[in-house]
Amino acid sequence: MSRALIVVDVQNDFCEGGSLPVTGGAAVAAAVTELIGAERGRWDHVVATRDWHIDPGLHFSAEPDFRDSWPPHCVVGTKGAGFHPDFDHSLAEAVFDKGAYEAAYSGFEGSSGETDLAHWLRDHDVDAVDVVGIATDHCVRATALDAAAEGFTTTVLLEYTAAVAEETRAKALEELEAAGVTLA
Repeated sequence: MSRALIVVDVQNDFCEGGSLPVTGGAAVAAAVTELIGAERGRWDHVVATRDWHIDPGLHFSAEPDFRDSWPPHCVVGTKGAGFHPDFDHSLAEAVFDKGAYEAAYSGFEGSSGETDLAHWLRDHDVDAVDVVGIATDHCVRATALDAAAEGFTTTVLLEYTAAVAEETRAKALEELEAAGVTLA
């Protein structure tokens, strides 16, 4: 069996200067690239996820509640949907796009071509995953919870994540621990 690193949504719109910036997002982009370079042998596979919105319906709002609705972000064809330049996405074997026509937080809701993330990981004999990226309290949380629910031994490398807010981060960490996710 093998271990994979899942890099969640390290995109321009989620970093400083983007339409939905998370403080520390750019630093996470650079740190994740450095981590992969320094510890490449730690993972048998590296994959990435990205928000990839075309028309996600009520997920976008002119008056967002920042819980279920958000300002437009990561729209296909815009600079904001691209990976942050400090994240070397060429290190990822596959990219899983999510949320084209709906809200999607978990990388397990996405696909790379016709293959979803869970099947891709199983096809590559992965039994354990480490999760990093943006945002700890939203897409990292959802991806890690789904990884654990899918039966993968799951660890979130907190040093390589950035959260929207401390209150929601704390709640997310409690939820992750309750689901058996290791926080490192």
